[in-house]
Amino acid sequence: MPAQLQSLELWRHTFVASVRGDAPDLSARQMALMLSVYLGDGPHTVRGLALALKISKPAVSRALDRLGDLGYIRRERDDLDHRNVLVQKTIEGSQFLVEFSRLIDAAKEHVASIPPKLVDFVVEAQPVAASNANTPAPIPEMWARPAAE
Repeated sequence: MPAQLQSLELWRHTFVASVRGDAPDLSARQMALMLSVYLGDGPHTVRGLALALKISKPAVSRALDRLGDLGYIRRERDDLDHRNVLVQKTIEGSQFLVEFSRLIDAAKEHVASIPPKLVDFVVEAQPVAASNANTPAPIPEMWARPAAE
């Protein structure tokens, strides 16, 4: 299986297992924030997270509200600078990420067991615009045309 398909199959298998489980579904933004808080160097502030993810502070706040409601993060005023609110890890959030990492590990085993196969889906190739940071990556050749039979 080509590397791009392996990556997508890994994501698919992980997310299918996740939505079948008991844990709440998190949006991509919520998961990005969780991983930034738990894996990135702290302390974490709304402003810092917004800059790191290149999204607005209100978008970060909304996502943190949901994560806080779930008990996955908590916010506390910074004792040194009361204007700042620090985003803190919780035991519940750590447990959620440990369980999610187990789903990823299981997905890796599943993907490794899949025999090579022909690409069985097609997307239309779109012309690639002038390259810049907002331009999507070109569509891989294997997705732009039907698999040979």
